[in-house]
Amino acid sequence: MAGRMPAAETRQDAFSFLLLGDLHFDRMEHHDLEWLKEFKQGDLSQIENYSRLTREVTPALFSTLRETMGELNADAAKRAAFVLQVGDLVQGLCGSEELAALQNREAVEFLDKQLPNTPFLFTKGNHDVTGEGSREAFASVFHPYLTRQVRSLKAEAETVQSARYTVEQGGALFCFFDAYDKESLAWLEAVLEKRTARHCFVIIHPPVVPYGARSTWHLYAREDQRMQREKLLALLGRNEAIVLGGHIHKFNAMERATPGGGRFVQLALSSIMKGPDPEPKDLLSGMEAYTGDQVKLEPRFSPETEAERRAVYDRERSQVKSYAYADLPGYAVIRVDGARVSADMYAGTTRRLWRTVELAGG
Repeated sequence: MAGRMPAAETRQDAFSFLLLGDLHFDRMEHHDLEWLKEFKQGDLSQIENYSRLTREVTPALFSTLRETMGELNADAAKRAAFVLQVGDLVQGLCGSEELAALQNREAVEFLDKQLPNTPFLFTKGNHDVTGEGSREAFASVFHPYLTRQVRSLKAEAETVQSARYTVEQGGALFCFFDAYDKESLAWLEAVLEKRTARHCFVIIHPPVVPYGARSTWHLYAREDQRMQREKLLALLGRNEAIVLGGHIHKFNAMERATPGGGRFVQLALSSIMKGPDPEPKDLLSGMEAYTGDQVKLEPRFSPETEAERRAVYDRERSQVKSYAYADLPGYAVIRVDGARVSADMYAGTTRRLWRTVELAGG
């Protein structure tokens, strides 16, 4: 997977960051149970499960992150600049603005306790703004929190007033894209027109390129959004972007060509795990795996839409140049060193390296 490769190396700017997938931080007391029973009865078991994982598994994951960061920071060439999370930080579905704000505040308190003095950056996921009052709570709690995180990296940084914001670090531009705001595409175009950084990361919660059984869950998937999709693909290709995301709760690494000869890579992961040391399942690799048969990965998911989901792969396949997929939750360490960007993928809450993915210059 190739990226932008100027001739000069800049090892003095080498750094790393930790990457997390969806987390769905949750506690039962964050929810109006009567509201759930009336309007979201089908989500109650999911909420109970995420509350259990928040209590039993998530602290162990963050303990591993602290250990990993300590090791990275012992080497100046590997220093960990921040932790980045790809959205669905919280579960949402609280039932009121007051409870949504409580959930967000307790998520922030958890992060501050688990990762003291470590910037934590994230994009907006659909669950972060799902339920009564969730959008207002996102603004009232997470905008000030993100402002604090960004200013810890650059003191004179502007106030974060939406889920669209940028950070620069060591010759890399990080664009946090709000997939749930119609103004985001124009914003990204304007930001990338001014880009001077060597590498370009774009953090978007849902996939840009579809993968897995849920192939209609990608950004700008509807027919009436075709122009937006084509514009986004062209922007990413021209900038040889590295797209980081989640939403599907699976590992994915792929490269896609775009009109005019551009290319970009996409890396996705999940940090939702049932236990500390999961084994990989449903491993797929190579273009022979990028077909409509991916719908078989989740045979009980929306069987009435199977033909539609298969057709997505018929349209995309000619532009996809490499592909890998697995059902394996965990976290990643992304290393940026001159022209090279690589991702070390770790399984579950362990320090067990599963694989390394070259994202640029490898």
